[in-house]
Amino acid sequence: MGVTELKRKARRNRAIANNKTNAIKQLLRKPTIKNVDVEAIKASFAEKKAA
Repeated sequence: MGVTELKRKARRNRAIANNKTNAIKQLLRKPTIKNVDVEAIKASFAEKKAA
C-alpha cells in the first residue's frame, strides 16, 4: 500500500491549497477604505436614533 500513488488525494490537496490562495488573493484585491470621516458616521447614527 505504501508504493501506490494516491492520485485523488494529491489532486484534492492541491485543489484545497489553490482554493485557499485564491480566497486570500480575492480578499487582497479589494481596495482599502481611506479618508473615512468618523464624526460624520457617528452623527448619522445619532440622527437615526433621534428619528
